[in-house]
Amino acid sequence: MRLAAVLLLALAPLAAAQPVLYDKSEIRFVSKQMGADVEGRFRRWKADVDFRPADPAHSHASFEVDLASIDLASEESEAELRKRDWFDTQRFPVATFRSTAIASTGESSYNIAGTLAIKGASRDVTVPVRLRKDAAGNAVAEGQFALKRLAFKVGEGPWSDTSAVADDVTVRVRITLGHAP
Repeated sequence: MRLAAVLLLALAPLAAAQPVLYDKSEIRFVSKQMGADVEGRFRRWKADVDFRPADPAHSHASFEVDLASIDLASEESEAELRKRDWFDTQRFPVATFRSTAIASTGESSYNIAGTLAIKGASRDVTVPVRLRKDAAGNAVAEGQFALKRLAFKVGEGPWSDTSAVADDVTVRVRITLGHAP
């Protein structure tokens, strides 16, 4: 019992929402076009994270991603993905993720279940995450999950042909959390 109390006191600084260190964090994705990997990221997004390793059931995470901030290292491709057939950023400027449950799956491993909404479509997803500390003692959560772009109406019309652009997209996240104030 005493050991549990000591552990809870040691983790007390993580009992409030932690600031996200955006310069040490990223949301990236990989898809395939004509069989070749296409990698990108989003330049602008915000997150609200309250992670409690000793009490994951009372943790939560939510994200808002500015879809117009897509970065493919090609302005022409980025402009195309902002159009109606793809993200339709005029009507749907933001993708959101809201956790519904966070559960431990082993030492420093968690499943974050939640709802992902893109372009007016919502789907339940689970993101497996590994937690580690960086050299400065910040918590770093890294994970990835797969999604089907067509389930979110991303790549409609002529772009729905999966022989040109694959339906599968891998999303990779690395979120670095600073110390709670």
